[in-house]
Amino acid sequence: MREELDLDMLPETEALATAEGLIDAPLLHRGKVRELYDLGEHLLIVVTDRISAFDYVLDPPVPGKGRVLNELSAWWFAQTADLQPNHVVHTDVALLGDRVRQPERLAGRIMVCRKAKRIDIECVVRGYITGGGWRQYVATGEVNGIKLPPGLRKNSKLDAPIFTPAGKNDVGHDEDIPFAEMARRIGTELAEELRERSLKLFEAGSALCAERRILLADCKFEFGLLDGKVILIDELFTPDSSRFWAEEKYALDIEIDSMDKEPVRTHLARSDWDRNSPPPRLPDAVVAETAARYKEIYRRLTGK
Repeated sequence: MREELDLDMLPETEALATAEGLIDAPLLHRGKVRELYDLGEHLLIVVTDRISAFDYVLDPPVPGKGRVLNELSAWWFAQTADLQPNHVVHTDVALLGDRVRQPERLAGRIMVCRKAKRIDIECVVRGYITGGGWRQYVATGEVNGIKLPPGLRKNSKLDAPIFTPAGKNDVGHDEDIPFAEMARRIGTELAEELRERSLKLFEAGSALCAERRILLADCKFEFGLLDGKVILIDELFTPDSSRFWAEEKYALDIEIDSMDKEPVRTHLARSDWDRNSPPPRLPDAVVAETAARYKEIYRRLTGK
């Protein structure tokens, strides 16, 4: 079984902006939040405390955010392993031995994974009509080419979840595409398999969230191919990849305060930042509130 970490036993005296210099392995990719290192047979993912919004990485990082994301993904991967094979080998920094300097700084932040060939599609599932899906619906009556019933209201629950893929872009926004375009890019058989797997995962995640009085509004998955078979990669049902609503805050026709980095988005939206230049430094109060949000969703989902 996976060793569980108590987040409160890992005091955050210093946020981790990068693991560079702490890992004795080549850095393969530095994303907005995650860093990927090459261990040879396997891949090492380190989840930093960096936070992004509106396609910018913000300053300062949010203490403890990376641990929440990594531990929550690991927990969900374990919950869904019988339903969907995934890339996790282990999450124990001690097993990395002398390849890691200051292992205490990386405890709870690492995931050693099997190497898979990433499928360049974001597999998005929506259970409610909100966010970008709502904007598409208002303009066209459709979401990613899927015709929806007239008269839906913002945040309405859909009769059944819908699969609305996006083409992955490593820089900038992913590109919403209809299913037919996804099939053209990766093949019909694989596209249909990813749609089926995504909808089953969403159903399982929604059911578990409902037990915690949380609504899973929408989420995204990433898949890869390993030895010709589809496996789940990257992260799973985290506040960075999913829109969680507290059941008690659900309402129609409003912007629901989601259980994620909403304090950051709200602060930036209320500021005079033009979104075309480097964003201003986040106030300490916003950073603290955001850190608390991430820990709260972890506790509420896992009970730890």
